[in-house]
Amino acid sequence: MLNRLYARMSRRQRGATGFVSQPEPRTIGSFARGRQLIAGNLLFAGYLIESKDTALWDVLAPNAAFDAERHGFAWLDDLAAVGDMAARARAQAWLWGWIAAHGDGRGPGWSPDLTGRRVIRWINHALFLLRGQDKAASDAFYRALSAQAWFMSKRWQGAVPGLPRFEALTGLIYAGLSLQGREDLADPAVRALARECEAQIDGQGGLPTRNPEELLEVFTLLTWAAAVLHDVGRGVPPAHQAAIERIAPTLRTLRHADGGLARFHGGGRGMEGRIDHALAASQIKPRRPDGLAMGYARLAGGRTTVIVDASAPPVGAASYNAHASTLAFELTSGRRPLIVNCGSGASFGIEWRRAGRATPSHSTLCLDGYSCARLSEPERGSGHEALVDGPRRVPIEISEMDDGIKFQAGHDGYIPDFGLTHVRSLELTFDGRGLAAEDMLLAVERPDKRRFDKAMDASVLAGIGFDIRLHLHPEVDATVDLGGAAVSMALKSGEIWVFRHDGVCALTLEPSVYLERGRLKPRASQQIVLSGRALGHHSRVRWSLSKAQDTAVAIRDLHRDEIDYSGF
Repeated sequence: MLNRLYARMSRRQRGATGFVSQPEPRTIGSFARGRQLIAGNLLFAGYLIESKDTALWDVLAPNAAFDAERHGFAWLDDLAAVGDMAARARAQAWLWGWIAAHGDGRGPGWSPDLTGRRVIRWINHALFLLRGQDKAASDAFYRALSAQAWFMSKRWQGAVPGLPRFEALTGLIYAGLSLQGREDLADPAVRALARECEAQIDGQGGLPTRNPEELLEVFTLLTWAAAVLHDVGRGVPPAHQAAIERIAPTLRTLRHADGGLARFHGGGRGMEGRIDHALAASQIKPRRPDGLAMGYARLAGGRTTVIVDASAPPVGAASYNAHASTLAFELTSGRRPLIVNCGSGASFGIEWRRAGRATPSHSTLCLDGYSCARLSEPERGSGHEALVDGPRRVPIEISEMDDGIKFQAGHDGYIPDFGLTHVRSLELTFDGRGLAAEDMLLAVERPDKRRFDKAMDASVLAGIGFDIRLHLHPEVDATVDLGGAAVSMALKSGEIWVFRHDGVCALTLEPSVYLERGRLKPRASQQIVLSGRALGHHSRVRWSLSKAQDTAVAIRDLHRDEIDYSGF
């Protein structure tokens, strides 16, 4: 309600007369997506609408997420990446179309975070947009920018703490330092951003949501804001700079060998090149991580990386997109992901979103079909589903061995129902050619043993079923070998990895999915599943992943990743 009120009031504000200074464009777009937009293929929030002749703002949005993406104007980066006359004509038509349809304060795009996202793009690409425009069009552009800047100055506090509020404040700083006549907006926004850095970025350089991609987006916004302040000869507040220095090593910990982020708690791999660009722009020198980073452990050897969710899941409002993924891991070899988590299914609808949040959608152990945390009842009005009843104690130990690095951890998420603690051990060799693992289910304390015995009675002493799942990336070609004793996995690089186990469990290769934002439907993939039953207070399964002996120490990965238009 307040957003709508202030959006309408913004029409009365004086317009800017031009730019005092214009930040250098720092947003990165996709040439392929830009070409698709020019062709009239609108792909927002997982929905594809073909609209060659209909104006962008006349298209009926299938849901609120579609509307949010088009009103956020991130697509302007994609059109600017193409940069030709057709791209400019499309960008100009859509931008001035927005001014005509929504510049008076109407429509769903008047929220603090979307306005901040939009203003950053308008200012970044102003030269691209204003070329060839007459004075009336330019005046309308500056008037709309000024109105949005005033709106953000009144409503940034209404944005949800975290990424939405960082977007609103960064957009306000951009506007205040760039627009003539709006200089008064900059100082309060700079101070407010510094306070948010102190409140939201913890000592590990992480966010309460523990979403790696969201952390990257916040880090990118902070580096943009710092660069804008430097461009106009102003210093960066100590709290702002300290947050950048804390986040940089955390992001390096969360980055796989191929440059993509680990996909946990609703986050994706990040736009290609975004993390490297942001880290380079920060000018923060790499340093060795000390322990966990935002609750994740990273094991690295040779050209292999393993990233493990080694902490309890977020709680409260921070858990609205969180996953039941404690002790799940991902493994990447060189440029090729091998073991993954299914990812967020938010763009494919509420059922896929819920499925992606469940423990079976992650590369970890799942007990009797249960997740290690539950979803709450949807909140009235918002529909948010928090993560509840999840692990609270997750003791870990990371140590070096003679030939590699060892990770050990456990969690108590299954104790209330079964009295069992899940303990996982991962050992990665220094050359990155082998990962030895052990999963255990333990009833440790006397009350735990009583719970387990009660669960056993309920199963008529048949045992508590469990599955150890390893989800494979869609580009991994997997086959069962040696009569069910092993699985061979071929990567496009030419590497061959082999999964083996100790024979305690039944091995199967089953269908899985890879949930990826920006596609129209989930991608089919496979998963390795080890199935067994816990019959006592102590159950143990050993398994391993290793490169085949005839796989070279170093492979030149020359297979070119062609642009895949199937997602459009």
